[in-house]
Amino acid sequence: MPTTSITYDDKTVRRFMTASIFWGIIGMLVGVLAATQLSWWQMNGKFLEMLSFGLLKSEGLSYITFGRIRPLHTNAVIFAFVGNMVFAGVYYSTQRLCRVRTASDWLSRIHFWGWQLIIVGAAVTLPAGLTRGKEYAELIWPLNIGVVVIWVIFGVNFFWTLAKRNERSLYVSLWFYIATIVTIAMLYVVNHLSLPTSLVHSYPIFGGVQDGLVQWWYGHNAVAFFLTTPILGIMYYFLPKAADRPVYSYRLSIIHFWALVFIYIWAGPHHLLNTSLPQWLQTLGMLFSLMLWAPSWAGMLNGLLTLRGAWDKLRTDPVIKFFATAVTFYGMATFEGPLLSIRAVNALSHYTDWTIGHVHSGALGWNGFMAAGMFYWLAPRLWKTKLWSTTLANMHFWIGLVGILLYVAAMWVAGITQGLMLSETNPGGATLKYEFVETLRSINIHYALRAFGGTLYLVGFLLGAVNIYMTARSGKATDDTVEVEIMVTGKKHRMTLKEAFSGDPVIYLVLSHLFMVLWFFLPPHADKAALLVAIGLGIKGVIVFRANPGSWATYFSRLIENHLPFTILIFITAAVGGVVQIIPSLLVNRAANVEDRVQEIYTPLELAGRDIYVAEGCYNCHSQMIRTLVPDVLRYGPGPTEGYSRLGESIYDHPYQWGSKRTGPDLSREGGALVTGSTVMRLGKRDNLWHFNHLIDPRQTSPGSNMPPYAFLFEAKADVKSLPGKIAAQSTLGVPWPAMTKDAIEQSARDQGFEIATALVKAGAFLPGKPDLSPELLRRELAETEGVALIAYLQKIGAYHTVGKPALKPAPALDPDATRATTR
Repeated sequence: MPTTSITYDDKTVRRFMTASIFWGIIGMLVGVLAATQLSWWQMNGKFLEMLSFGLLKSEGLSYITFGRIRPLHTNAVIFAFVGNMVFAGVYYSTQRLCRVRTASDWLSRIHFWGWQLIIVGAAVTLPAGLTRGKEYAELIWPLNIGVVVIWVIFGVNFFWTLAKRNERSLYVSLWFYIATIVTIAMLYVVNHLSLPTSLVHSYPIFGGVQDGLVQWWYGHNAVAFFLTTPILGIMYYFLPKAADRPVYSYRLSIIHFWALVFIYIWAGPHHLLNTSLPQWLQTLGMLFSLMLWAPSWAGMLNGLLTLRGAWDKLRTDPVIKFFATAVTFYGMATFEGPLLSIRAVNALSHYTDWTIGHVHSGALGWNGFMAAGMFYWLAPRLWKTKLWSTTLANMHFWIGLVGILLYVAAMWVAGITQGLMLSETNPGGATLKYEFVETLRSINIHYALRAFGGTLYLVGFLLGAVNIYMTARSGKATDDTVEVEIMVTGKKHRMTLKEAFSGDPVIYLVLSHLFMVLWFFLPPHADKAALLVAIGLGIKGVIVFRANPGSWATYFSRLIENHLPFTILIFITAAVGGVVQIIPSLLVNRAANVEDRVQEIYTPLELAGRDIYVAEGCYNCHSQMIRTLVPDVLRYGPGPTEGYSRLGESIYDHPYQWGSKRTGPDLSREGGALVTGSTVMRLGKRDNLWHFNHLIDPRQTSPGSNMPPYAFLFEAKADVKSLPGKIAAQSTLGVPWPAMTKDAIEQSARDQGFEIATALVKAGAFLPGKPDLSPELLRRELAETEGVALIAYLQKIGAYHTVGKPALKPAPALDPDATRATTR
């Protein structure tokens, strides 16, 4: 067989690795700042006054408030730190698994610099308050397009490399990389579909429950296919290399891979349990989350058992220490995830810091330690030298591990404590024992411990960065050159798409799953028949497999020699869950079909206020969804016109703002009815002056609050000029705005602003920085500010009108709840 000499492109690997370490430090530093803000509100900008000895006078700095930098932290860690780490691992291992240099150096360079440019764009726009208002999907639409373009370039370069490979079969790591590329592309494009209103603003095309469902279909699976599957691919390549042992079980790898890709995509609705999301979706989300235990632990066990015979290296090799601990954290996080998806457990944990602890055990333990292990293994090879200091690497490990454990333990205790306190009732059970702010005070010490643990983890990571830097300095950047056998094109096994899709494994799996889906959707009796057919097909498949197991093995061997049909099968396997969940929701969940309440349309000024609410990231602390749980209803409004949030109450919200964390109370019942004699101004639970004072100084109205001061909102003018374009965009998306001219929209906003400002001045409001303003000047000063627009929105949240059930239209046939009685 002819051979050729190949020099791998390791320069790209070094670039991505360096970028990962740099952005990791930035992302963790921002995380530490955000963590301290929850214990000390002064860390939102007031601390600069102390650091500058009074030169900088500010109660709060808008660019670093918690609501703005929390998305910066999550995006920096997920897409900058882990993203660059993944690309480094993929570029290094793919070349060696395919025994070929990456197809295009030019595409590799565009990929690297384009990705860094997007990260810089995020670092500028998010602190500026430019956001889409959806967790892990906050980037504005021009950056979204940039991400898609760069991802496509990455995908083209990857698949082109596969096509040129000199290896017949695709190794396990490549399966996970393929699943990552095609699934992230699908998730990202669907969740980021938006209608722009300007260069820096857009509205998601989905609203209310549809937006919530699509968001968590994306959000949960960003965890699955950006933070899990590529890292598993890296684990399957680098762990056996480091341990000098083969993967424990190839068969377990196959089961692990296909089960993970199929099941994960269905589990997103577990983020919306006990909400107004339709019951069948909640049930599906919980069931598939529980099923995730099996493939996740299969992967963990396969990783740990690969270390059999090499456990002694744990004492001396920091790479093995990081890898083994990372895989263990993967097992812990994937045990905890399904546990939290059980409705009863979720009722306690959701909206508390337990979820934050769960996420960080995965991010710090699984992703962070895998990255460290891979960097320590790669650095000596990329610079052709030895690791500069094993002692420093061991210090990194132990400091980081203590940091993680402190962090996670603090969040577990804080979350469970707050969850229990929020549900505890007084004797008799008719009223709740604790105010929200009391629960916050009780967990403040845990917030401080969390900040300390995070700081330790950052210190450990800095030690790692120094070690890698010194290792690089002690060696010389060198690209590996190897002699490889050229695989003759004619000898590559070709499998047609027809062959791929007509194989017995595919036929039996597709048909049995199709009837399983019908079991959920069909009316009574027909659903049972579908279930029986599904079971029968499953049994028949087992019989066929046992009769000739070699044919199934041959089919799979041929499949992984042909990356095109293999990729298409992966895409279909991953996509089916999303299709089954999202399509019915788009068809059914419309204003005409909601159960009894439909949201009131905002006025122009209220819409401006809502956009400010979104821009300030208020959803990072406040939810707008009262769950169907008794304590939630007792706390936020047990009256006949209040109660739990209905699906229709947010059906026109683009984006939805149900939130996933309550550092502050829920705001769903904050709004109220029109003030007598006014056509626009509303009065909710609290008057305008309370909201004004709360925004100027939250401690003035809520002693013990850790909310940042938002006095700067009363120094900036609300963007009234953009409202006509925004309202036109919302009308296009189906929000039934009344017909209004551009002038009428702007005049309406000004009129409502003056009305609220007049009420504030009459009630005694004053600006601390301008206490001497006359009432008329103060009214003019306040009327056009962002603060007044935000008050207008806060006074409208949750406003609805009722619709009678007899007026409901028959639900389409694909609505599972239409044929089953549902109870709350």
